[in-house]
Amino acid sequence: MPNKETHRAFNQLLNTFLEINNKEEELAQDGTSSIKLVPIFLYNDTDKKLKVEFKIGNEQLTKINNLPDFFERMLNREKYKYNNVLEFIHEENAFEEQSRPLLKFLLKYAEIIKYANDVNNNYAYYGRNFNVNNVVLSNTGLDELFEILKGKTVEFETKTGERKIQFIDEPIDIKFILEKSDESTYCLTPNIDVYGYDIFYGKNYSYFLIDNKMHKCLPKVENRNLELLEVYKKNYTQSIVFNENNLRNFFAIVVPKIKDNFEIKNIDKEQIEKYMPKDLYVKIYLDYNEKGYIIADIKFCYGNVEFNPIKNVNLEITRNAIQENEVLDTFVQTGFMLDSANARLVLANDEKIYNFLSKEIEDYMKKFEVLVAEDFKKKDIKKIKIKSIGVKIENNLLDINLGDFKFNIYEIKDIINKYKLRKKFYRLKDGTYISLEKNSSLDFLENLTDNIEIEDENVEENSIKLPIYRALYLEKIFKNMPNTNIQKNEYYKNMISQIEDRQIDLSTKIPPKLNAELRTYQKIGYKWLRTLEQYKMGGILADDMGLGKTIQLLAVILSYVQKNKENVKPSIIICPSSLALNWYNEIQKFTPTLKALVISDDYLERKRKIEEIGKYQVIITSYDSLKRDIDLYENYCFKYVVADEAQYIKNNNTKNSKAIKTINAETKFALTGTPIENSLSELWSIFDFIMPGYLYKYKKFKELYETPIIKEQNEDVMNKLKKQIEPFVLRRTKGEVLTELPDKTVTILNNEMSEEQYNIYMSYMAQARKEIMSQIDINGFEKSQIKILSLLMRLRQICCHPKLFLGEYEGESSKLNQCIEIIQDAVLGGHKILLFSSYTSMFEIIEEKLKNIGVKYLKLTGQTKVGERIELVDKFNTDENIKVFLISLKAGGTGLNLTGADMVIHYDPWWNLSAENQATDRTYRIGQKRNVQVYKLITKNSIEEKIYELQQKKAKLIDNMLSTDATFINKLSKDDILALFE
Repeated sequence: MPNKETHRAFNQLLNTFLEINNKEEELAQDGTSSIKLVPIFLYNDTDKKLKVEFKIGNEQLTKINNLPDFFERMLNREKYKYNNVLEFIHEENAFEEQSRPLLKFLLKYAEIIKYANDVNNNYAYYGRNFNVNNVVLSNTGLDELFEILKGKTVEFETKTGERKIQFIDEPIDIKFILEKSDESTYCLTPNIDVYGYDIFYGKNYSYFLIDNKMHKCLPKVENRNLELLEVYKKNYTQSIVFNENNLRNFFAIVVPKIKDNFEIKNIDKEQIEKYMPKDLYVKIYLDYNEKGYIIADIKFCYGNVEFNPIKNVNLEITRNAIQENEVLDTFVQTGFMLDSANARLVLANDEKIYNFLSKEIEDYMKKFEVLVAEDFKKKDIKKIKIKSIGVKIENNLLDINLGDFKFNIYEIKDIINKYKLRKKFYRLKDGTYISLEKNSSLDFLENLTDNIEIEDENVEENSIKLPIYRALYLEKIFKNMPNTNIQKNEYYKNMISQIEDRQIDLSTKIPPKLNAELRTYQKIGYKWLRTLEQYKMGGILADDMGLGKTIQLLAVILSYVQKNKENVKPSIIICPSSLALNWYNEIQKFTPTLKALVISDDYLERKRKIEEIGKYQVIITSYDSLKRDIDLYENYCFKYVVADEAQYIKNNNTKNSKAIKTINAETKFALTGTPIENSLSELWSIFDFIMPGYLYKYKKFKELYETPIIKEQNEDVMNKLKKQIEPFVLRRTKGEVLTELPDKTVTILNNEMSEEQYNIYMSYMAQARKEIMSQIDINGFEKSQIKILSLLMRLRQICCHPKLFLGEYEGESSKLNQCIEIIQDAVLGGHKILLFSSYTSMFEIIEEKLKNIGVKYLKLTGQTKVGERIELVDKFNTDENIKVFLISLKAGGTGLNLTGADMVIHYDPWWNLSAENQATDRTYRIGQKRNVQVYKLITKNSIEEKIYELQQKKAKLIDNMLSTDATFINKLSKDDILALFE
């Protein structure tokens, strides 16, 4: 309930706003804008302080006795009465227009006084308070006030009385007159009374008060006239008298400073002409000493008199000391130092020498007569300018001729290192200076030496030889050299247009003995591979799974064999062991005229077959066999070496990778649907196979690309890398080229663990987290990864089914129940299913359930023999009674064509999203006629959700690295892994 206090507060609220309304009404009625603000200057010639106080009013003016109080009244818009005469509300509009600039000045300094005094009072400082009834003008304050009052007349009070002074915005005209007193003495007299003026100094100007006029003059440091007047005043004299012996010094030292305000009266000029200084003329002789320093011999000249100013000389001439000092100061500013032993100046610093030669010498030549020795002329600053470049392809190398530009490769590298550091010059061994001012020629050399590893043996006096694959990079930097004449031969130009611009020669014929009708995109792929081969370059065919990379490559080999019926070199295909027979069968199907040999079985059998390589046109072997037999291939040279499923060589340090990179072949191709799975180093490793050196050494690649892209997520660097690899990677997705392919739908199905399953999971999670933190504390993160992954595996297994490692577990798995329900519904709907899992032991549990519900199935794991794999695939695709194919993710992710299925179940998520996509593409490929449904089973509130989130996060890290979307999952960081246990 409201009480009396509540009503009292409300009444105060009303009264407060009524007062505000009344004030506003008074303001509106009283806003006559007629009040004047007038300054009065106070000057005490004892303390030399200039002060200003203020009066206020209409007809009758009243002094403002307390400036801080006035400031408060203005701040609060207070109504106040002065001396029972003047009363008004304090606001700016109450003052006449002419007074408002002065009002702002007053308020600014009144506020300063107020707060300075408040500080003294509040903090018990012992300093004196500021006077509250006037403003002591500071240097800045005087400049401000003059700008407000210029052209006006104001009161000026001193001890002797009051007067009016006018503020004049122009300097005082001061003259110093030289006259003869008698036969041997002279006097210098100013044209003004030295006792009748005062000088006040602002921050930017001086102010000269004389004859009731305040003149604005140059500041003290620039105004020698005022300085000279002060000499008169200090010596209490109206004239300075001196004898004829002092005339020489007077004209040499004083007159140059006051020459614009100096007059001679009643003196015969011939009498004093000998004392007046002649104009100084300066000669400089420049040369280099034995250390490469610049030496300067100086001569000062007055008429016919010439002398070295560094030597002590007595001359009967009037020297212009000021001009001489200015000349010597010019040398000091440049950096010259005194060599007194040789009476000359020396410039010893390289940077200062360069600055002198590049720009300062021009100023010297304008001011002085500059003479140089012959050696000095020879060491002028040179600029690097490449006028013409010739480029051609010869002996499978790029030959770059730099015309008349001669160079030493070692000096060029040093020059460019300085250029990259944005140094201004480089000094050659002979002492010549090279200007490093930015230009297109230096940029060209920087790009050439910095981004291409040039071997010394490939460098001649004016030409460089590079691998042919550097042509595309070279072409890019040529575009930044508009003023250089670049000559290219036809072979080079054709290569650029065909590879960089993808202007593939579509007239290239498909080999007639190919037993297949290539689709349009396959023809383009075939011709693209042929184009790369023509110019001795390698490439990565990175089409989606199921788009026929095999047949495109076989068409290339067949074309070569048919054109070169004699002296045909064999080609070798290296693939996973599970795909060796696939390749052989594809050859028999599409290119039966090619003689193919599969090298497998035991070592002795493989050795026997390798010895017969010369009888065949296509050799097929596995990565596993190759790394064991690599020494046996040492003396063979192949036409093509093909890395199928090239992700097998993604780790440069593995035996697989090292073995295939030692194979000797004319052209190298890589086939893979996933050139990048986990890190950019995988892409580098594949390029290191197809074109070693193209992406540099790994250390440099990591510095230039991997670290900026992965750690810093630098999109500019990512785009640069994409452009660099684009000509050598051809990637098409199903969505782009197979418009007739049916739809694929991916659905995430969540399941919740049973209570018993959940309790086991949480208990194990707590235990695992504790073990991991302890392990990291003891061994560090890097050495703890095996332990970490084993603990993660246990958590994933609990999500699949606790029985995977808890044999005594008798409870249920909600995921298994969900999976069986999906299978039952799918079978009833006439679907055939591929079921992928990371754990083959999970299949045993699923198999038991499938048997119980009467669903026929097949199973393929890493234990399945190569020959049996093909039989299982054929059986699943042709037998309508078999509804489910259980496939381990690693064993069945590549090389299988399972278009008989139209449903895919991923029982558990894998770290690598691309591995899951590969598995899905076993059925979603050429030949599929039905829509494909993909189910991913994810257990809620578990590590599986975090794996899925990690997949999505990492997949976006490098978007568009290839010519179409490419998934990319970086290696798990410490933070990523620890987050999985939260």
